[in-house]
Amino acid sequence: MRECSKSIIRRLLSANYTTRYFRGSGIDIGGAPDPLVLYRSLFPMVENIKTWDMADGDAQFMAGVPDGSYDFVHSSHCLEHLNDPQEGLKNWFRIVRPGGYLTITFPDEDLYEQGTFPSTFNKAHTWTFTIFKPASWSGKSINVTDLACSLGPSAQVIKIEQIDLAYRYDLPRFDQTLTPVSESCIELVVRKRYPNEVESRGRLPEPLQPASDIRIHLNQYLDDQRLLRESNAAFPPFRNEREVRP
Repeated sequence: MRECSKSIIRRLLSANYTTRYFRGSGIDIGGAPDPLVLYRSLFPMVENIKTWDMADGDAQFMAGVPDGSYDFVHSSHCLEHLNDPQEGLKNWFRIVRPGGYLTITFPDEDLYEQGTFPSTFNKAHTWTFTIFKPASWSGKSINVTDLACSLGPSAQVIKIEQIDLAYRYDLPRFDQTLTPVSESCIELVVRKRYPNEVESRGRLPEPLQPASDIRIHLNQYLDDQRLLRESNAAFPPFRNEREVRP
């Protein structure tokens, strides 16, 4: 129930969402009836968000959407409805521009389905998800670590997190997403690497020097570190066991 809306407060508490993950032009896949665009004004670096839902086409294929169309792709609780989540995720990642982010949430099988599948809480669910298990009670379980790896070398996995905000582990089997506050999901954030990052096999520092007003502060940090080492050369670190006196 309103899972995107539930996520807004915790996302606003992290600068990563407001300055990195949600910026520029975005698309919200499977967004209706609780779209991210309702909260666009809370993310000041967002220019626009298109809500893509069933009337726009099959979310598994994103047909007609060119590669690299969006600065960010968001989806809340849509992946579990696809016939082939791996193909769907690849197409969602396909339409992200280099340097952009894919941010998606989907139910955690233990928190949501709670040991029973096919789902008794949402019969439209076709798969269950776990961050990683050697074996699952669900016959249609997908390890998110494997799913993320399937995106290939251009995928920089930023975060895979179980979200159990306000989840009650002391309750009997019950769909806790019916409450107005509880989340029972996994969140995956993936950045698309630039071609040079793929070639160098990592996101390495830029060779360009920053502006002078930045350089003077960075160099001051280096000078401070150098002075500390020189002034304390006779005393190796973490060896001083003397009584603490001012």
